[in-house]
Amino acid sequence: MPAEIGLHVIAVAYGDPTLLDGALEELGPDYPVMIVDNSSLAETRDVAERHGARYLDAGGNVGFGAGVNIALRALADGGAIRDDVLLLNPDARIRAAGVRRMHEVLRSDPRIAAVGATQTEPGTGAPVRVWWPFPTPWRAWLEAIGLGVLDRAHDFAIGSLLLLRAEAIQQVGHFDERFFLYAEETDWQKRATDAGWRIAIADVEATHVGAGTGGDSDRREALFFASTERFQRKHHGTLGWQVFRAAMVSGATLRMLVLRGEKADRARRRRDIFRTGPVAHLESLLAREGGLS
Repeated sequence: MPAEIGLHVIAVAYGDPTLLDGALEELGPDYPVMIVDNSSLAETRDVAERHGARYLDAGGNVGFGAGVNIALRALADGGAIRDDVLLLNPDARIRAAGVRRMHEVLRSDPRIAAVGATQTEPGTGAPVRVWWPFPTPWRAWLEAIGLGVLDRAHDFAIGSLLLLRAEAIQQVGHFDERFFLYAEETDWQKRATDAGWRIAIADVEATHVGAGTGGDSDRREALFFASTERFQRKHHGTLGWQVFRAAMVSGATLRMLVLRGEKADRARRRRDIFRTGPVAHLESLLAREGGLS
């Protein structure tokens, strides 16, 4: 790995700063860290200062992708980004040795754009699924008929711990800020692989609490499905989105018929969301709740 290639850690913070404090404590002082605070909390600023991190106030809840872009622009400072960038979720935990291993993997091949990390759930030690296939209309139909478990393609790595190559950032660009939360790392990796880059996973010791910073479950679900719609429309067009949408409605309807209790209720809610359209559903939810905060 060339000695001149550095590594900078970016964490986008929102809400309770306790998780962020734990993540930085686990990471240690080996790497420079930049915190983008979507909550504008004095407590988060205190955490950043205590760990020697640079603090940037986003001025409001701008979303994860936009928060990352704020940090990327600050790192570039009007020029090219020179350091590789590790995106660290506040609810993820990794030590400096694990980060070094991720960096070694990234720099082992000039065509690797991003490196994810093997992760487990804290407490149970159960493995977290870190490789996922890109969501497509035909894959949505596989899920609808119950065959999605057969599709284990290694297309993209989850974004809880994701190391991005400086040169790839320059070519692929920043995150698409239309994805407020969820799918922004999927979209970036799709753009990277479409441009000929590769994605890899490093075998390290790390943990991740799923949805640890996601907030209310109904809003989290609405944001997830809205990002799903935006991803399908962007990469597969209007027709692809309608094929994907039909699969989601059909699959949810089938589950409503065969499941009972809470699982049937969840399937009914998903069917209704996709009938309405996830983006329209999210906009209606935010109008009732007074927007994102």
